[in-house]
Amino acid sequence: MAHDIWTYGETAAHAAHLDLTGYRVEATDGFAGTVDTHEPTAGRAHVVVDTAPWIPGRRVIVPAGVVTAVDSGTERLHIGCSKQRIEEAPPFEPGPDHDRDDERPHRMGLVDYYLAFFR
Repeated sequence: MAHDIWTYGETAAHAAHLDLTGYRVEATDGFAGTVDTHEPTAGRAHVVVDTAPWIPGRRVIVPAGVVTAVDSGTERLHIGCSKQRIEEAPPFEPGPDHDRDDERPHRMGLVDYYLAFFR
């Protein structure tokens, strides 16, 4: 069965019911940024991570399936990849509102990039 990167795994499933905005993002090797926005919708769940001050002015999308744990007590979100992977991730470049069909090429690029974590 293929891994669904847009759905939280068992260890972080409760994240869909939390507002993760402002949570500290911890990669496998340290601080990677803070959650700028959280999209909890099933099948599209992800967070946008602001990498400042580590990498100023950069934001990346991290799909829910990359989240390994969420600690609401300390407001930390743990992800199953290194800071280097976040640094190399496609940048999040918000644009005007558009329908889902227009998002497809960007989403597919993210799928290709993040699915490598599960191979």
